[in-house]
Amino acid sequence: MTRTDKENYYLDIAETVLERGTCLRRNFGAIIVQHDEIVSSGYTGAPRGRRNCIDTGVCVRESLNIPRGERYELCRSVHAEANAIISASRRDMIGSTLYLVGRDMKTGNYVENASPCSMCKRMIINAGITRVVARNTKNTFSSVYVEEWIENDESLTGKFGY
Repeated sequence: MTRTDKENYYLDIAETVLERGTCLRRNFGAIIVQHDEIVSSGYTGAPRGRRNCIDTGVCVRESLNIPRGERYELCRSVHAEANAIISASRRDMIGSTLYLVGRDMKTGNYVENASPCSMCKRMIINAGITRVVARNTKNTFSSVYVEEWIENDESLTGKFGY
C-alpha cells in the first residue's frame, strides 16, 4: 500500500469540503493548514441566511454566459477561500498554506488552472497565508508562494480565478 503524500492528503480533504458547495456552476473547497493542523475550511455558497443558487435554481453568471474570472459582483456566493479566511483567526493563518480544489458542476471535472480570484488573492495576502496549493488532477497540483503575488503586483487586478 502506498501512503498518500501530505499535499494530496490535504487536497483530498478540501475536495470533500467542496461537496457542501451550493453553486450551480463551479464548487470549490478550501482548507487552511498551519503546522500540520487544519485551521479552517470553506466552500462556495451564499452568505448565511440568503438562498443558495441550488435553492433558486439559477446561476446569474451562467445564464448571462459570463466568462470565468469576470463579473463576480453578480454572483450570490462567497468564495471558498474567503469563507475559510472568515472562519479563522489571523494569528492562526500567518505562515499557513491554503489548499484549494474546484469542480465544474456540469462535467464533474476538476477546474483547470484553479487559482483564487483577484479579491481572494488580496484576502489571502492580508490573512498572512504563505502558500496556495491547487489541485489540477486527482494526483497533481500546482503551488504558488503568495510572495510572488506581492512581487508581481499587477497580477492582483487581472482576470484570475473561477
